This record gives sequence, C-alpha cells and structure tokens, in this order.
Amino acid sequence: MIVADTHSKPHPSMLERIAAQEPDLLLHAGDIGDLSVLEELRELAPLIAVRGNIDERGEDLPDSIALELTLAGEAHFSLLLTHVALRGPRLLPRVAERAQQDACALVVCGHSHIPFLGKDRGLGIFNPGSVGPRRFHLPITLGVMALRDSTLSLRHVDVESGETWSP
Repeated sequence: MIVADTHSKPHPSMLERIAAQEPDLLLHAGDIGDLSVLEELRELAPLIAVRGNIDERGEDLPDSIALELTLAGEAHFSLLLTHVALRGPRLLPRVAERAQQDACALVVCGHSHIPFLGKDRGLGIFNPGSVGPRRFHLPITLGVMALRDSTLSLRHVDVESGETWSP
C-alpha cells in the first residue's frame, strides 16, 4: 500500500481502507505532517516513509530511498520512493538520474495530490494521490501495489468509497 500527503489530517476512512487490503508493507511518500500519523500506520504493517517538503528534519526520515521488493527471498523489483519527483507528467531530471543509478524501474512519489500512473524516460511513475485534506476538486486516494509472480500491478483506491478509482 502507498499513501502520501497526509498533512497531519488523514481522511477518517484511511486506516479502514488500508486494513481492508491486508498489506504486507506500507509506503508513505512524504508530507506526513504530525508524525503520529506514522505510528497509526505502523500498527497496520511495516512502514517505510520519506520526508516531504512540509516535514521537519528532526525525524530520521530520508528524502528518498531505493527499495528492492522481494518474493520468497529473491529480488524481483526495485523502486525509488521520494516526495517531489514530477513537473507535470515528466520526471525531474535529478529524480530520473537517481532512479537509473539505483537500477529502479519505478518512481513512487507524492506532492501534487494528483493520482497518477505513467511512464517517462523508461521509468514507471506512480503517485497514489493524497489521503489528507481535500485540495480543490481532487479525489482522496491511496495506492495499492501488488507483486505476484514477478509482475507488479498498481491501482488507486478512492478512500471515501473504497472503490477502485480511475480518472
């Protein structure tokens, strides 16, 4: 499961929606706000989080982290988890360079509050959207990531309805 942009006030249904997916791992792509949000998430599954542009430097949160996802102890997929990664639908050059240096196939990010799944510079891009306070007319969404038989699937879930979200 992937969340981003909680801004100290995650949607009241966030924990219920995450628990329903029975995640093995949670990723938070930054703009956490009050760090107690992380404690709530850690009660559901192991958590890896990165710092967003509103997050203080006091917590031991990296700005980005390259992760290797495994099945049965074998590496199957690498991703870069960071907060700010896009300008429109395009990866920022520094982010693309870091992902390529770390042999990542996917960049997972937050920041825009816009759910997004795309590709740029040969890299997959996934933004789960925001589970925090609504911005403008944007939906409240989170991301579901599943790795099965060396195949990665990604989708968005509408936190308010629990249904799969698509534009």
